[in-house]
Amino acid sequence: MFKHLLLAVDGSELSESAFRKALVLARETGARVTAVRVCPNYHVMTYQVEMLEDTRETYVREAAETANRYLLERAEEASAAGVPCDTAYVVNDHPYEAIIKTAEEKGCDLVVMASHGRRGIQGMLIGSETLKVLTHSKIPVLVYR
Repeated sequence: MFKHLLLAVDGSELSESAFRKALVLARETGARVTAVRVCPNYHVMTYQVEMLEDTRETYVREAAETANRYLLERAEEASAAGVPCDTAYVVNDHPYEAIIKTAEEKGCDLVVMASHGRRGIQGMLIGSETLKVLTHSKIPVLVYR
């Protein structure tokens, strides 16, 4: 059975739901977990309002503080559920790459993540990080919808 689960979290409602379901799986199988949060690099030309308002240093500092605070809350929730939890904050413009690399580096044997269910044109244009992880990962992936 799986011994170390990588839980990809982004703060969305679907991600939170998948995180909690993964904690149940981890507790029942005696596995430990690593929660990973991936944030994009700072870009001068961007569609994200937060980046337009900040200097590079401010954005980098605040993104790290926000992500680490969020991950600490996930670790506390895992601890309360009786599941050992490590955390990882990664900066990468391609979340799927960061998720796979983190899983490999941490020795995880299962990646757990949510699917936002984008379809049609939106799915083609935006792409699905979940689909990219499924396509490129050599580690099994469990997707919660």
